[in-house]
Order: sequence, then C-alpha cells, then structure tokens
Amino acid sequence: MTATTLDPNTALVVVDLQKGIVGLPTAPHPAADVVANSATLADAFRAKGLPVVLVRVTAGAPGRTEGPQRSGQPAADWAEIVPELGPSEGDIVVTKQQWGAFYGTDLDLQLRRRGVTQVVVTGVATSIGVESTARSAHEHGYNVTVVTDAVTDMDGGSHINSTEKIFPRLGETDTTEAIVKLLG
Repeated sequence: MTATTLDPNTALVVVDLQKGIVGLPTAPHPAADVVANSATLADAFRAKGLPVVLVRVTAGAPGRTEGPQRSGQPAADWAEIVPELGPSEGDIVVTKQQWGAFYGTDLDLQLRRRGVTQVVVTGVATSIGVESTARSAHEHGYNVTVVTDAVTDMDGGSHINSTEKIFPRLGETDTTEAIVKLLG
C-alpha cells in the first residue's frame, strides 16, 4: 500500500460523491470521511493546477439483474455533486449511465486533451463505480492510484476485496495524506 510517484499530469477522478449516494450506509469508512478526504485531495489538485474530475451517475445500465431494482423516483437533487466538492471553475463534470466513468462518456477524451497520464481515484462504491473506473483507466493505459481512505462501499467485504485483491493489480494504493505529500 504505497504510491511511489505521481506523474506530472495526474488527474483526480472523484466517483459518485453525490447527494443521493453519500446518504447510504457505508463500510468501512463513513461517507462523510470519504467526502472530506476527497475534498482535501480536490483542493490540493486544484492548487497545483491539476485536473479534477467529478463524476456523477444519473441512471443505471439496462438489462436484467438478480440484484434489487430501484423503485420510485429519486429525489430531485439525487444526482447533485455534494457541495464540499464543488464543482469549482475548471473542474470536469462527467455524467455517466453505467458503473464506470469511462464507458459512454467523454472522460478519456477530456483526460487525453489535457495530457493526463495518471488518475487518482476516490469515491463510492469501492467495488462498483470506483473499481469499474479504475479497471477501465488501467485498460486505457493510465497509471492508476486508488486512495484507500477516500473510498468506501455499501458492503465492507466487497470493499476489502477491491482494496486488497483488485487495486494492487491495477496500480498503486495509498492514503489521502500520502497523496497530498506526493503532490508536494
């Protein structure tokens, strides 16, 4: 669990820290801690003039699943990014309809236009949106770092599997404090 370096053109990608998701019960980290750590990272990236990407989800992929289906209409502000994160001027806002932030969006184009070679990923849920985004970033050729105290899940076991088994195979992991130090 040690991030060795950050590329000169690294972007922060914050996944699904929006009003309708941060209110859900999470483990092992409270969503409020993930929001606070992600905001700390966003402020540090902005101070260095590095891109901050705020990802929100507004719908799910079509198709049958065995999991529970959402019922009813979400609250009007369900997809709004939490105010602690902004967006601030210059941030990239990506709206997705799938688990991952790359599929069906212009995220890869936005990053490549800015010369980004590495992404630092935070958000909810570790095993769904965060993992899907990290996997796709890896497949697109980006260096990937996941911030372990800035991600959480609705299922603690799934979080542990992602952080201990999956993320080390996709890139590096470390804490908010360590990433801020690497930014200098």
